[in-house]
Amino acid sequence: MTSGLIAILDDITALAKVAASTLDDAGAMAAKAGGKAAGIVIDDAAVTPRYVVGLCADRELPIIGKIAKGSLKTELLILLPGALGLSFLAPWIITPLLMAGGAFLCMEGYHKVMHLIHPEGEEAASTPGAASSEALEKERVSSAIRTDFILSAEIMAITLAAVATAPLWMQAVVLAVVGL
Repeated sequence: MTSGLIAILDDITALAKVAASTLDDAGAMAAKAGGKAAGIVIDDAAVTPRYVVGLCADRELPIIGKIAKGSLKTELLILLPGALGLSFLAPWIITPLLMAGGAFLCMEGYHKVMHLIHPEGEEAASTPGAASSEALEKERVSSAIRTDFILSAEIMAITLAAVATAPLWMQAVVLAVVGL
């Protein structure tokens, strides 16, 4: 009787060790993929503060909260299932997606440099005019979520490329960790 109980406890211990090593593998994969996507993550984090410039100071944190909530929704409800679907149905498309995302980011960088060199037209774009503060806030939040969606899609593609050989459930865990 006692030996049976010890055998069951030994089996439970073995299963716990396997589960822990699997979680360690997922954590290590998330850290590795996060390191590969660090440049885009930094760009993504640097984008948000510019959306609250020119608005009341007491609205800054609520706006950033709305942006974070919208970004989490798009990452976990759109990008994560989409990335897993691509990984399952068309894994060959990951490299072309990475190339297209890199080209888009290059184009975005070119536009930023051109705005620094030729700043004309910025005053007209930055003055709200007759727009109400609520409409301006809503427009900025939606613009920030769109920008975050594009950057997060590139982060997910890089992460997916880093964990392409892992089982589907581990890809989901790693993508969710990196997405958060």
